Amino acid sequence: MSVQQTRPSADYEVGKYSIGEVAERTGLTAHTLRWYERIGLMRHVSRQGPRTGGNGDGRGSRRRYSDHDLDWLEFVGKMRLTGMPVADMLRYAELVRQGDHTRRARRELLEDHREEVRNRISDLQSCLLVIDYKIETYADAEASNDDEHSQAG
Repeated sequence: MSVQQTRPSADYEVGKYSIGEVAERTGLTAHTLRWYERIGLMRHVSRQGPRTGGNGDGRGSRRRYSDHDLDWLEFVGKMRLTGMPVADMLRYAELVRQGDHTRRARRELLEDHREEVRNRISDLQSCLLVIDYKIETYADAEASNDDEHSQAG
């Protein structure tokens, strides 16, 4: 995740990317981006428009994503990749929207998730040992078979 080492630029919150550009940058589909917004996983995305035929109610206007939105999507992507349930991501997003007084709850939610990730990593490492063992077994069998053929020839 891109960690902000300095204060974000003045246009960090300015919507400048289209949904297509964000889809290309993140690997998410436009449908997924709209779904994230609809369920509340994304904060309200700014809109620009209206497009032809727009009536001023936001419908028909084009979504414009900011650098802040891209950073948020990167974070959400990491949480998805580590198996965080959507319900927990929604809870976290709601806590963020509620403000700084929810920092402890956010930290605790992430600590719980971190423990689950560590357990998953441990399980995967155990599985990897089994895979390594099987590979070694096959390699040994192949080497033994090769030795038998070279001695017979």
